Amino acid sequence: MREEDEPFLTFHLEHIVARQHEGPTVGGNLAWACHHCNLHKGTNLAGMDPETGQVQVLFNPRADDWDVHFERRGAVVVGRTPAGRTTAKLLRMNVPERVELRSVV
Repeated sequence: MREEDEPFLTFHLEHIVARQHEGPTVGGNLAWACHHCNLHKGTNLAGMDPETGQVQVLFNPRADDWDVHFERRGAVVVGRTPAGRTTAKLLRMNVPERVELRSVV
């Protein structure tokens, strides 16, 4: 299998705070992100919490604790906090293809 044929196995080096928003290209502002999540995040720093409808800053993998903000229920990623819910929604973490992929790995 060629890498370009399997988008679930490739990663992008993501700026957590996008260069457009003056995010530096330094280790503390970079994270590996799957192709799917990176394309949905784009330059967003925030989104709308699906539960409260309020603007919410996204989960920051360099500053926030995954287990505080998310839990897995089987292959589904559930946001525990406003940042977790907003990030899961914006990144479309639970579209059927992503859930299916997590269920087999």
